[in-house]
Amino acid sequence: MDGVVGAFLGVLAIGVFFIICLVMYWIGTYNKLVGLRQNVEESWSAVETELRRRYDLIPNLVETVKGYASHEKETLESVVQARNSGMKSLNSPAEAELANKDFSLALGRLLSITEAYPQLQANDNFKNLQRELSDTETNISRARRFYNANVKDLNTAVEMFPSNIVANHSGFTKRVYFGIDNPDAFEAPKLSFSAGSDEGVKIKLKETEKTE
Repeated sequence: MDGVVGAFLGVLAIGVFFIICLVMYWIGTYNKLVGLRQNVEESWSAVETELRRRYDLIPNLVETVKGYASHEKETLESVVQARNSGMKSLNSPAEAELANKDFSLALGRLLSITEAYPQLQANDNFKNLQRELSDTETNISRARRFYNANVKDLNTAVEMFPSNIVANHSGFTKRVYFGIDNPDAFEAPKLSFSAGSDEGVKIKLKETEKTE
C-alpha cells in the first residue's frame, strides 16, 4: 500500500512540476512577445517621425521652386497631392508603402526639372532644403532597417513552434514589413552635392537598396 501511495505521490509531483514549468514558459514567452511587439511599435514611430519630417519639407521646397519655375504647375501640384496623401498614410506601414511610391515618383520629377534652372540651383534656401531632404532620406533608410529587423524578430516568434501556440492564444499577429515587397517605393531621390562646382548642387537618383 505504501508503495502505491509513494508511486502516486511521485507521479503527482512530476505532474505539478510539469505544470509549473509550462506556466513559467507561457508567462516568459508571453512577456517576450509583448517586448517584441513593443519594439516594433516604437521603431515604427521612429520611421513615422522621419517620414513626417520629410513631408514637412515639401511645402517650402515647392514654394521655392515656384519662385523660379511657376509654369511647372502640374509637376508642383502632383508633389503637393502626393505629399498630402503620404501624410494621411503614416499610421500604417502598408498604406505608407503605397503612398510613398507616388510621392517618390512625383518628387523625382520635380527634382529633375530643377536642373534646367541655374538660378534656382544657386538659391541658398533651395540648397538647404536639398541637404535637409538628403539627411532625412538617410534617417528614413536607417529607421526602416531597424523597424524591419524588429518585425522579423516578432514574426519569427509568432510563427515558430512552440512560441506560436502562446502567440495564437494571446492575440499576437505578424506585422507588415516596410518596403520589402517594393523597395523602390522607399528610395525617394537622394541628393548628392558636388563641392566647389560652378553648377551648384547636382541631383541624382539613389540606386535601389534591396532589403533582405
